[in-house]
Amino acid sequence: MWKLSESILGDNEEQQDNLFGEQEGLCSLSPLQRVYGFAACLLAGLVCMFLSLIVFVKPIKFALLFTFGNMLAIGSTAFLIGPVQQISMMMDPVRVYATAVYVGCVVLALICALMIHSKILTLLAIICEICALIWYSLSYIPFARRMVSNVTIRLFDTEI
Repeated sequence: MWKLSESILGDNEEQQDNLFGEQEGLCSLSPLQRVYGFAACLLAGLVCMFLSLIVFVKPIKFALLFTFGNMLAIGSTAFLIGPVQQISMMMDPVRVYATAVYVGCVVLALICALMIHSKILTLLAIICEICALIWYSLSYIPFARRMVSNVTIRLFDTEI
């Protein structure tokens, strides 16, 4: 409310927050430009992930395209909420472990594809990356991880 009254009165205009929580001095994109940036980045990520399915028979190219597409898709939300808010949400105690596992799987997939050149290890790393991405994404839905854990306990008699 204080920021609203400051903006109405015209005080401290250069320190105002815009709709997405970023200060004007840090990012000069308008809200519409941020939505366009989000859509373009998300679309590019989805295209990369789709193209990775075409080169599935070549696991190294698949891993590179798929991982790059994942990074673009997750990074696209930084246009909407800002990179600082994105990182702080990723480091939230609820999802810090899921973030660490996801980033570790991304790094592992890239190492297996670029340095080791092992197709089997690359495919295993990509499978782990997909599972970690799903688990990370579930952390944004209330009670979703608990529900998935309960389902796996009932189906497989094991807990995630």
